[in-house]
Amino acid sequence: MKTKGLIQVYTGEGKGKTTAAVGLVVRATGHGLKVCYIHFHKDPDKFGYGELRGLKKLGVKILGFAKKHPHFYKNVNKTKIRQECLKALEFIKEIYQKDKYDILILDEINVSLRDGFLKEKEILEILNSKPKNLELILTGRGASETVIKKADLVSEIKKIKHPYDLGVKGRKGIEY
Repeated sequence: MKTKGLIQVYTGEGKGKTTAAVGLVVRATGHGLKVCYIHFHKDPDKFGYGELRGLKKLGVKILGFAKKHPHFYKNVNKTKIRQECLKALEFIKEIYQKDKYDILILDEINVSLRDGFLKEKEILEILNSKPKNLELILTGRGASETVIKKADLVSEIKKIKHPYDLGVKGRKGIEY
């Protein structure tokens, strides 16, 4: 990608933040762009996320950090989650140095910040040090005002109504 890379944020209570990021990846790979997709607080071994399988088929580099979250794992060690999130930040810095991707997705990183596993200054360091041509996408509920202010594009996905409210469980191929 030869143009200036922007910072995008997909946040809000509605369904579709990860879906929007995955859609962007599909579009980008269709144009030959190189993408790295890093997810936080997602356990593919337990939940089998279909989007990750699809992205692998497109040749996207996929990495996961801090796979467990207290919402799904009540007895998880929060200190360990923080350590795993910090490892992710170090890996992101390595990606920046190698400068071989056009797009970097940080799926659910806003949750890491919102829930205290990462600090705002740590996220801002990642935003401020991104390579000029890298498009950086942050997803997840609870994006901070500071992150929103720093971003070039922010989409807030608003929930009007959701089947979860009626007790409908997540459906394979639709919600995961």
